[in-house]
Formats: sequence, structure tokens, C-alpha cells
Amino acid sequence: MHTINTLIDEIYPSTFPQASRERLLSHIREARQSIKTARKSHWDEKDVVLITYADQFRESEAPTLATFSRFYQQHLHNTFNIVHLLPFFPWSSDDGFSVIDYHRIDAICGDWTDIAELHRHTRLMFDFVCNHMSAHSAWFKHFLALDPGWDDFFISMSPATDLSAVTRPRTSPLLTPFDFANGEKRFIWTTFSADQIDLNFGNPEVLIRMVGVLLDYLKKGADYVRLDAVGYMWKTPGTRCIHLPKTHQLVKLFRAIVDEVAPGTVIITETNVPHQDNISYFGNGEDEAQMVYQFSLPPLVLHAIHNGSSRALRQWAALLDSGGGTTTFFNFLASHDGIGLNPARGILPEVEIVALVRDLAMEGALISYKNNPDGSTSPYEINVTYMDALNQQQDDDDTRLRRFMLAHALLLAFPGVPAIYVQSILGSRNDSEGVKAAGHNRAINREKFAIADIEQQLTAENGLRHQIFTQLSALIQLRTRQPAFHPDNPMEILDSDNSLLMLRRYSHDGQASLLCVYNLSSKNVETRLPEQRKYRDIVRGEVIEGSEMLVLAPWHYLWLKTGVP
Repeated sequence: MHTINTLIDEIYPSTFPQASRERLLSHIREARQSIKTARKSHWDEKDVVLITYADQFRESEAPTLATFSRFYQQHLHNTFNIVHLLPFFPWSSDDGFSVIDYHRIDAICGDWTDIAELHRHTRLMFDFVCNHMSAHSAWFKHFLALDPGWDDFFISMSPATDLSAVTRPRTSPLLTPFDFANGEKRFIWTTFSADQIDLNFGNPEVLIRMVGVLLDYLKKGADYVRLDAVGYMWKTPGTRCIHLPKTHQLVKLFRAIVDEVAPGTVIITETNVPHQDNISYFGNGEDEAQMVYQFSLPPLVLHAIHNGSSRALRQWAALLDSGGGTTTFFNFLASHDGIGLNPARGILPEVEIVALVRDLAMEGALISYKNNPDGSTSPYEINVTYMDALNQQQDDDDTRLRRFMLAHALLLAFPGVPAIYVQSILGSRNDSEGVKAAGHNRAINREKFAIADIEQQLTAENGLRHQIFTQLSALIQLRTRQPAFHPDNPMEILDSDNSLLMLRRYSHDGQASLLCVYNLSSKNVETRLPEQRKYRDIVRGEVIEGSEMLVLAPWHYLWLKTGVP
């Protein structure tokens, strides 16, 4: 408990009442005693995450979690050993990220027994939506009613306050007016929307309640905990109000509590920001997040395939630090959000980002913007399925399949734990009708399915969904059998033509390696392998002579093992 007490003193010098501290510590002790199931102590090459909504698949008169559990056991169990369930709590907007009640499950999804049943078959990752909650929540209603004990749970701010320095991920107003029970109107801090009210962690009672949420998730079996929008947790007017020192101290406190209560639980921070800011949440390697979302990977892989050039991706990847075994990356290409552009800034020239945005918009992608301190706006994310991001509308399904598999063969080879969004494993295209129905851009990549319909489409052998599902599942399963792909193992980026990316992953003992070769272009590319020896492509079973000129077809990739008998 020493680390926990020290962090409380650092975050709340002389402002954390002793009785409140004892109450918090008592909650932590109780949780530690009640949790009997041990977590996996580390990660390895077998760990692959599926990102999905709890109501992704629906059938009449059945909780969606029960439907998903059946689908998972029948179709996904051999491919994914961790399931990230996006927020499954009662919510009012943003497809779950405006949480009304942190401790209950949305009625359409089921109840905690459904979570427990799914947990029997897979490890689980929960969302801890720690920065904000719904304007329809009981907490916010108590606040508006001026009920005793609920003052300062959220942040009131005069609209005359100079907040021009605040980093904005949206174009919506930072402050939203609300009417209080006494007839007073106050402006309340709303980083993401008028329905997502930022919590005031400057109030110790907020911390105690939010730690209670975290402890509840640990008791319910969360193996991974995702800290949503965590970079914005602490606010100090006159600053950028992102990545502040006390935000990092709060992450350290959450980590210390998790280590005390349920060792082995992985804390993952979600910070859709430039790379150096993102990896700052590793702390010293042992005191903050064990994993951070690798937000630079999606736009850089997209840029590389879009331009047929590995230049930017290769230069960035060559500088990645594998983490030394105490931290690693949570690698992904697609998620429930769009493809973030801020993580590419500082790596790609702005002119190339703008060109990518322009080209994808012409092919049907939607663009979301953010406000800048100077009053201008900039593209913040591209809203599109990763399938349609990689391809033009006129492309045939064979081209779509080849580009898509190339991108995921890249994802699966990078150091870290890979995560696949459900729309990707299902081979989904843009859901334009969903955008019209929901009224916001992100719905383009959040389609939900009747279970009978999606199962029928996945078994249609000539369909793109079937081909993607079958080939990507097989590639993931192959990946989990390769010790060289252990997240902690080093990666070496080799010199190559810009049309190619060559990387080598080494096994822990250095005795075995995998040479991965990718043709990012739409043309045949000739190259020589770095060593004149025999290789075996483990994807297709072919033997490759390293002494001969190798010709790679467009969007072709190889995972090569040495030591062919």
C-alpha cells in the first residue's frame, strides 16, 4: 500500500481527508481478498485480441452477450484468446461511451452472468471510461440537483475563462450550459460532446468512486483494462489540459491499485495523439501502462499501401523500442473509431496527410475535424472501414482481398499484441446507411448484424466476407504458432527498395528468426533476399532459394523461415 499512499499524497497534497483515505484503502483491501482467480502473468505470441461490441450480433429474445458467446465458441475461439468488449453498460450516446451507470449492463446485452459465461471461454478486456460520463447519469443528475455530497463532481467554468490553450479533439464547444435546481445556469466542461460530462478528479470523492468502478471490473474478471480518453483526465486552465503530470500520476495510481489487487491485469492507455506523447504512458517501464495503443500504425500502413512506398513506415518502425519485456504495444489497424491522423503528424509531412485525406474522401470516406488554438480546423480522423480505406470503389474483390491481407500480415508481424476489429475479421465495407440513421460519421464502421444474416454471408464461399474471414483467421492462427512473434522479441528493419518492406523477428534465444517481406506496390518487384540460403514460406509452404532473384507480385507477402530441410 506504500506506493498507493505516496501517489495519493502527490496528487492531493493536504486535500485528501484521512477518513476518505481509509475508506479508499478499505475498498482496495476488500477487493484483494475477494479476487481468487489469477491472471496470466505476461503476454506471448498466442495472445491476439478481438475488438467487438457486446451487441454486435442479434437474435430475437436472446441477450446479445449470449448470442456473441455462441458465435465466439463456434467461429472465433481458435483465432482469438482475448475479447475486448466495448462498453456494455447503459448508455445515452456515442455507441456506449456515454456511460449512464458503470456498474450495470445494458439490458439488451444481458447481465453479469452472461459476462461470467463468456469469461469461461476467453479472457476479457473491459473499457474503463474514466474521463467522462453521460449527462443522463444519476451522478450528473445529483450534481444538477445540488444534492449534498455531489458538488464539484464535475467541472463548472466561467465562459470568460481563457481556455484557448486547451487541446481539442472535437469541433463541439468545450463548455456546455446546464440549468441547476436553484435556477442558476452554469457552464460545464465537456471535452467530447454535450452528453459526455468530464469528471472532476480534483475532488477526492470522484477518485474514490472511480476506483470503486475499477475494483468492480477487476472483481468481475477483467484481464485487461482499457483507460478510455485517459490523457484528458486532469484539467488546469491555462495549460493544454492533456498529458498533465497529475494525469500521469492518476494512471500510476490505477496501476498500483491493479498490481495490489489483481497482479497480471494489464492496463492499456488509449491516447490518440502523436507517438512520443503516446509512449509517455509507459512511464519508467514499470509504473504506468503495460500497453499503449499503437496509434501510428493504422495511418502509416494505410499511407504505405496507398502510395506503394515503405519509406515513412520503414523509418518510423526502425526506431521502435520493443519495451524490454515490461511494456509492449497494443497493435491494431481498425477500431470502433476512425483512423486517427494526429499520430501520423511529425512522421508524415502535413501535405501527405492532406493528400491521403483528399484521396480517401473521393472514394467515400468521411472526415472528422478538430479545433486548433488559432481558430482553424484540421482533419482529426478518417471515418471508413479499413477494407475501403485500402481500396478504390472500382477495385474488384481479388484486389481488395490482396491489399487487405497484406496490411494484416504487416500488423501481425510487428512487436506487440495484435488486435483485430470485428468489422475487419468480417470483411465489412462502409455502412453508409448506418451513417444516415445514426447521424454521425463513426457509424460508417459500426454496423451491427442479425446473427443469421452474418453466418449466412460467412459461409458463401464466393463472397468477400467468407474469403477474408477464412484467410485472416488462418493467418492469425499461423502467427500464434511462431515463437519469433513473441511481443517482446526484437524487430530489425532491413534495407530495401521503397516498394518493399523487409523486417526480421528474432526468437528469444536468438536461434530462430522469421524474415517477413512485403510488396506494397501494384507492380511486380524484383529483389534479392539478404542471405543466399533456402527459406520456407510458412504461409504457403513454398521453398524459396535465397540465391535466386525473387519476384514478388503486387501486394504479395512472405513469412520466411530458415533451416529448410
